[in-house]
Amino acid sequence: MAKTYRPYVPEQDLLLPPSLREWLPEDHLAYFVSDLIDHLDLSAITTAYEAEDRGYPPYHPVMMTKVLVYGYCVGIFSSRRIQRRLLEDIPFRVLAAGNEPDFRTIADFRKTHLTALQGFFEQVLQLARDLGALRVGRVAVDGSKVKANASKHKAMSYDRMGEKQRQLRQEVQQLLAQAEAADAAEDAEYGADRRGDELPAELQRRESRLIRIREAKRALEARAKDAAAAAGQPADTAKPDPKAQYNFTDPESRIMKGPDGFVQAYNAQIAVDEQQLIVGQAVTQETNDKRQLMPMITIIEEQSGVTPTHLLADAGYCSDENLAAIAATPIDAYISTRKQKHGERPGPCPRGPLPKPATRVDRMSRKLHRKAGAAVYAARKAIVEPVFGQIKQARGFRQFLLRGLAKVQGEWSLVCTTHNILKLYRLYG
Repeated sequence: MAKTYRPYVPEQDLLLPPSLREWLPEDHLAYFVSDLIDHLDLSAITTAYEAEDRGYPPYHPVMMTKVLVYGYCVGIFSSRRIQRRLLEDIPFRVLAAGNEPDFRTIADFRKTHLTALQGFFEQVLQLARDLGALRVGRVAVDGSKVKANASKHKAMSYDRMGEKQRQLRQEVQQLLAQAEAADAAEDAEYGADRRGDELPAELQRRESRLIRIREAKRALEARAKDAAAAAGQPADTAKPDPKAQYNFTDPESRIMKGPDGFVQAYNAQIAVDEQQLIVGQAVTQETNDKRQLMPMITIIEEQSGVTPTHLLADAGYCSDENLAAIAATPIDAYISTRKQKHGERPGPCPRGPLPKPATRVDRMSRKLHRKAGAAVYAARKAIVEPVFGQIKQARGFRQFLLRGLAKVQGEWSLVCTTHNILKLYRLYG
């Protein structure tokens, strides 16, 4: 007797039109994202289309927003990969309701509405507050280097620029001499009527490289003057460090030391509460965290609307200046005074009072060595470090797709927003 199987007829047409709501379980992340976006204020995006009557009707901005946000939630950041998922993946097809925008349309939508998308971070935090999930009490701050959309091999030092500039000038002069000799020979052979304004391709290439290097030198010189002015030093005489780097692909990124060595990157900052919700986020060009403590406190207040009661930070944020500044606030700070090895625990608290000339760093060190202080600071790793792990490892966001500080800030805001959406989904989805 032949084995009986369940019906399998690939050529069978559907008798009734399928409902998209039946393609996925009711509690699927795609439906959660869709419902959440429906509750956000998208007027900053939709109003951009209302006054435009010319041309072919655009894709619905609400649909485009849902597809883009869902892509970032599940670790699909590339516009080309999103386009492929719109053809192959059920959740993307459900959110797009059968629409199939190409990768260029998706990329242009992200660039055009980056500022509006950046505003979603505060809206999602407000939603978390309304749901009772946001409790900005004990907050941990940390930074991580995220690769820029540029190679460090496209960078050049200020010292090297001078050498290259001199070399290119010599080559340009040689090529000009060759061009003049060729023109003279052709004038003698064909007459002086031919156009003489065409530059050889080789000369055009060297001229353009020389122009770019001049612009890069001016940028480094301006950067050195700004740094001198910020430090209260004379700006007129400030000169760039000979090793100062300028990247020709993304000039606003910087060479930074990360876990994988020196990379072209940005310094991404987050502040995280005990629910692992990101309550403040920013991107900086600074290669370390020394000057980010007080700006991050301001950012937390601006983005979440609340001042934290306790703040935990590693040794990268520790300085006498930072400890003095945070002492003037109502925040109870626990900031490590030295870099600890993996798994290292604070030693026993020294006995006796601190000496009179003890610095603020000495006093913070004593605070963290006490049993109560050590217990509070021990929570830092469990609060903030897993969030970077979830973003970089679980979702695979290891490199920015956009270039320039403003655009990178917008993209990082979108990454942090979708992290919070995932947290809310796990709590209420």
